[in-house]
Amino acid sequence: MIADQRKWERFTPRQRLMRFTFYLAAVAAVVASLRSIEIIPEFLYDAPEQVVDLFARMWPMDFAFYPAMVHDALIETLHIATLGTILAMGLALPVGLMAARNVTPIPALNYLAKFILVSSRSVNSLVWALLFVAVFGPGALAGTLAIAFRSIGFVGKLFGEALEEANRGSVEALEAAGAPWLSVMLKAYWPQVQPAFYSIALFRWDINIRESAVLGLVGAGGIGVALDAALNLLYWDQVAVVLLTIFTVVIVTEIGVTYIRRSII
Repeated sequence: MIADQRKWERFTPRQRLMRFTFYLAAVAAVVASLRSIEIIPEFLYDAPEQVVDLFARMWPMDFAFYPAMVHDALIETLHIATLGTILAMGLALPVGLMAARNVTPIPALNYLAKFILVSSRSVNSLVWALLFVAVFGPGALAGTLAIAFRSIGFVGKLFGEALEEANRGSVEALEAAGAPWLSVMLKAYWPQVQPAFYSIALFRWDINIRESAVLGLVGAGGIGVALDAALNLLYWDQVAVVLLTIFTVVIVTEIGVTYIRRSII
């Protein structure tokens, strides 16, 4: 009698059905998106010519525009990103503590913290900037607050997760010895989450440099103001200078943040 031979299959029938359903839904979503955005073929045909013409207008760059308008706006952008990050770290710490269930075992506070974190991340920095421009008027203050409130969700979520992943050994030892809550936080939790905290701060500051560069488009200060002015006047040689400045600052910031993280973390 021939022994029963089993046929190996990579996926079960249920898994194959689910994969097919996913692929079908993805294709349907792409088709629906292409139909809804109403792509005009005529604009696609001459797109290469428009790109060449745009770069031709940007060259040669008007480097005299940098000391006149770009430099001070760039410094303001760095200040907005730095102050916004510092403010966000201060506001996100208590929210992160409330979000960590092992630190704050109160469901109501956990849900409140998660609501704050989700609300912060759900609103784009440009929308925050529009809101604060309407409240405080155009300027760097609106940009700083926009960066700060946008960053709370990012910083608070990662900080709360770092707290939840902390080893319980030292925490339980201090609690068993009768140490107060503040001592437990400073002696047990903080040494474990300190590298993550500094890493989050540096990473968020790097992101805020990029985000603050465009806040001036809605009147929230920074180098975006110079970019918006050059775009409105169709001075493409000046636009090229602003874009080159933003690109250079982003690259230098990325290199600097990577070096600092390797050195102190």
